[in-house]
Amino acid sequence: MTPPPHDRTPGTGRRIALDPETVGRDLASLVLAIVELIRQLMERQALRRIDQGDLDDDRIEEIGLTLMALEERMADLRERFDLTPEDLNIDLGPLGHLLSDD
Repeated sequence: MTPPPHDRTPGTGRRIALDPETVGRDLASLVLAIVELIRQLMERQALRRIDQGDLDDDRIEEIGLTLMALEERMADLRERFDLTPEDLNIDLGPLGHLLSDD
C-alpha cells in the first residue's frame, strides 16, 4: 500500500506527489522562476551601472531593449504554460519569496 501523496514518513520529511499530467507545467514553472530571478538581477545591475555613469547612451538603449524583449518573452512563455507571475514566486519558507515584488 502506498502512502498518500503528501504523507509524512518518519525521517524523510514531506513526500512530493508527482503528477504526470502536470509535470511539464511544473517544470516550466521552476525553470521560468529561475529565469525571472536572473532577469530581475540583470535589470538591477543595469540600473546600478546607469546610476554610476558606466554606460553610454547607445549601451543603455541596447540593454533596455534587451530587457524589454526578455520580459515580453517571459510573458509569452507564462501564457503558453498558463502561469501567472505569482506562480513563479516560490515560497522559500522563513526566507520569504524567491522574487521581489517590484
